[in-house]
Amino acid sequence: MRVRTRLLTIALLLAASVLVAGDRRLTIDDIYDSKKKIAFSGAPQSGFVWIDDAHFFWPRTTASGEVTAQLLVEAATGREVAMFDTDDLQAQVMKIEGVSEDDAKRIARPRAPRFNPRKDSILLTIRKDLYLYSIRSKTLTRLTSAEGEEEEAGFSPDGASVAFVRASDLYVVGVDGTNERRLTTDGGDQILNGKLDWLYQEEIYGRGTFKAWWWSPDSKSIAFLQLDERPVKEFTIVDHIPRRQEVETMEYPKAGDENPIVRLFVVPAAGGERREIRLDEWRAADPLVVAVSWSPDSREVLFQVQDREQTWLELIRANPATGAQKRVLREKTEAWVEPSPEPAWLGDGSFLWLSERDGYRHIYRVSADGATQTQITRGPWEVRTFHGVDTKQRLIYFSGTEKSSIESHVYRIRLDGTKLERLSQAAGTHTASFNPKLTLWIDSYSNVTTPPSVSLYSSAGKLVRVIDPNRAGVLDEFALSTPEFLQVKTRDGFAMEAMLIKPVGFDPSKKYPVYQYTYSGPHAPSVRNAWGGPTYLFHQMLAQNGIVVWINDNRTASGKGAVSAWPAYRQLGVTELRDLEDGLTWLKQQPWIDGSKVVLSGWSYGGFMTSYALTNSTMWSAGIAGGSVTDWRLYDSVYTERYMLTPEHNAEGYDKTAPQKKAADLHGNLLLIHGMIDDNVHMQNTIQFAYNLQKAGRQFELMLYPKQRHGVVDPQLVKHMRQLMFDFILRNTR
Repeated sequence: MRVRTRLLTIALLLAASVLVAGDRRLTIDDIYDSKKKIAFSGAPQSGFVWIDDAHFFWPRTTASGEVTAQLLVEAATGREVAMFDTDDLQAQVMKIEGVSEDDAKRIARPRAPRFNPRKDSILLTIRKDLYLYSIRSKTLTRLTSAEGEEEEAGFSPDGASVAFVRASDLYVVGVDGTNERRLTTDGGDQILNGKLDWLYQEEIYGRGTFKAWWWSPDSKSIAFLQLDERPVKEFTIVDHIPRRQEVETMEYPKAGDENPIVRLFVVPAAGGERREIRLDEWRAADPLVVAVSWSPDSREVLFQVQDREQTWLELIRANPATGAQKRVLREKTEAWVEPSPEPAWLGDGSFLWLSERDGYRHIYRVSADGATQTQITRGPWEVRTFHGVDTKQRLIYFSGTEKSSIESHVYRIRLDGTKLERLSQAAGTHTASFNPKLTLWIDSYSNVTTPPSVSLYSSAGKLVRVIDPNRAGVLDEFALSTPEFLQVKTRDGFAMEAMLIKPVGFDPSKKYPVYQYTYSGPHAPSVRNAWGGPTYLFHQMLAQNGIVVWINDNRTASGKGAVSAWPAYRQLGVTELRDLEDGLTWLKQQPWIDGSKVVLSGWSYGGFMTSYALTNSTMWSAGIAGGSVTDWRLYDSVYTERYMLTPEHNAEGYDKTAPQKKAADLHGNLLLIHGMIDDNVHMQNTIQFAYNLQKAGRQFELMLYPKQRHGVVDPQLVKHMRQLMFDFILRNTR
């Protein structure tokens, strides 16, 4: 195997962030103790919202995330004024029965305010009811007062109404608190109107919202999903900490189980009969409705529908008034199909669409009827985020990986596919937020050794001013090793990205043990030229203790286009392991590596990969597997079947990729970790694996964290876990 090394040089860093190594050593307390930890990341700022083309909202925060100011900022000059009077709002909230002073303070300083379209009012939830605070008049108006919690609330495009879900039914109320209308009446524990279940939220629409309704642009109608949970099997989770155990049940379809039945409706916002957009054509495929939006004229609903195993996707235009439907396009690949963001409409009725049909995610221009589909961006790289299109200047703005797969940069290109320009220059990761007219953008930037800073740029990529430099000078006091980025080729020539952190005071004449961190999941790279926060500092602490830290992205995790992920199809873990072995083979060939002491570690998919590697390979001497899937039959249907098909259609694939079925072949020392109320990857996975290891006579270590779900988040338990991991790593590398 050949290797091409790309050392991270000063040229890759911001001038203000050149690494100067001090002599302090990191401790677990420095990184993870809630009372003693050091603000290594400074106080990274986020949550910026454009108010208009010249002003943005900034919720200024401390290093701990506490909001200290709600600012309206003039973008070009930096002039700041209070966005709204937080003291006044707090005083009004305090008058509501049952609200404490601490609660009122928190409510009056929201981290992410829900602004109305004109950005002159915000929507608040106080004691399960909705309130509207007018920034101009400083009035707080109660919108709801019925029993039950109002969920997934949002303004209509004209700002005159608010839609929300109560007890699984969809409602609308005027912003003056009058004329509440109940739009559906059949909601309940197992019939969800306008609200996603766990499966759809986790695997299709994304974490952070359970919203399953969409206003029409003219504010007259609402499209919504109805999910029927009755066919879905329940899973039970037990909290053992209370004296009388608390039992939680959730609808959770495992691979091959029945999914919720999905239906799509449109209902008048003023109330009245709902109309169903029928899915009869796809019922035999057990369909998933993976995206919903409206045409600009509010006459049609567009939805993306897939078969259960996600082997194809269709974009459909449906007229709720007539019931007519038309297929605009159909996506098909050699493996699975990923949904696209909603269409971005152009003035002539055509729209922009993201597709992986050529193996890489690129922008296409599609005519209204789908007859003409023209590729705009192209090449062996990905479009990651679509920011918008300036139809007057005929320019598309987006973020992607054209420069490097381990970085993210901001680009623009002409609608005809010519004149691709990279607007961000500093090597690293750029996250852009554009103003409405796409004339300015806020850039949150970091690289592997530099915490995020925030700057303002013009549409041409010219720096207007630095908004927040966030210089974390404390880093200079510590003895930190400069990471190296490398490319290592697999046996068949694929260039894998890798990152190497050598021990502080590295001596090439010595032999060093290795800690390898992995995730390995499809299209989810771990090697990134971006600030890694506490995890990065944990890795630096290991390097200070004489351990080489090795992160190597297998091809299917590389982010180098869908084509690189497709080899995982029907055999999760197989290609990944082969690639990780190739990377480690190269590392072990270095004269300064002790190849007999290599600890592999990962969480979630990385926990699966660690468990799989230690039961299917002898290259690692130890492993830490956290939150692991140990048999894909135990994980949820949508994620698993996307890559593995159903167990019925791929029984052999499920059998050969289950670590628990290879428990007798465990090689090396294994530490299993799991949150005891994990509702994502159930603790059942680790318990079954442990049981099979016991029956096979294989020794291992196990740590369970009560009251923790898929991530251990309690600060005291996080510190305990990291100390546990650190001690295990030291024992197995000494």
